[in-house]
Amino acid sequence: MKVNIWKGTILALAGLLAAGAAVAANIEWDTLNPAFRGAMYVNDASVCVGCHEDALTHYGQTGHAQVAKFGKQGSRTPDCEACHGPRSAHVADPDSSLALPALSQAAVCLQCHQGENRIYWKSGRHQAAGLSCASCHTVMEPKSKKSLLSRASESELCYSCHANVRSEMNKSSHHPVREGKLECSSCHQVHGTSNPALLIGATVNETCYSCHQEKRGPFIWEHAPVREDCMTCHEAHGSNNRKLQNSKDSFLCLQCHTYGGHINLPRYNRTSNPYGEGCVNCHVTVHGSNSPSGAKLTR
Repeated sequence: MKVNIWKGTILALAGLLAAGAAVAANIEWDTLNPAFRGAMYVNDASVCVGCHEDALTHYGQTGHAQVAKFGKQGSRTPDCEACHGPRSAHVADPDSSLALPALSQAAVCLQCHQGENRIYWKSGRHQAAGLSCASCHTVMEPKSKKSLLSRASESELCYSCHANVRSEMNKSSHHPVREGKLECSSCHQVHGTSNPALLIGATVNETCYSCHQEKRGPFIWEHAPVREDCMTCHEAHGSNNRKLQNSKDSFLCLQCHTYGGHINLPRYNRTSNPYGEGCVNCHVTVHGSNSPSGAKLTR
């Protein structure tokens, strides 16, 4: 019964093939793969169903299939040939190679998905690394509730390449990604950006301020490392020190403040005491102070 329902969904694509072919016609397919040279549009969805019934049954459950089924006539609705190109050569010889190289696959998706930050895709780091849209998205089968991702969650997808980030996120102090309160895209523009490290902000600080606005200032008394780069003192993904610090408590401060004449040695700033904050026991406004008496960040 379910198969018949989804077959009906696929066959419903036949009435939308003209609109889909118009989408596909925006691409010079033979420049992506010479095997397309001379190929014509079949304009008959039942031809695809004949051999690819299993694949199309899964496809019927995806967002693209729903757009094709319920989209407005004449809209840029996807169908087989809109994404796979003219299929006459493939129908005549099913063994003919009409696959596209990874760097060319994005051209197909960008027919429709070229808004927002995807304008940076062609110059982005993921594209430069040889990835395509299909590296992260599964068009023909629903595997995620979000954005046709090829893994169940966004973080699992990113970790499939960025294994070092997975290990950092498993440290005791971490951003709440594994708790589901944040995602990788909360800080990174995955499709590309002109910012470093695919950050959503122009700088590391601007990205951090999108959540930690109280650290932005302006302050009467500024802490220079804070103004320059949050990562001078913090690890972005995770740390085994408290508060994502890249060194343990007072040892972090001692990387810069090594002068004598002050009780700034670790033995005076043990975290085992009841107040346990090291230098911050006294310098409580370490990110900056607006107190007239806060020159030493003590107020």
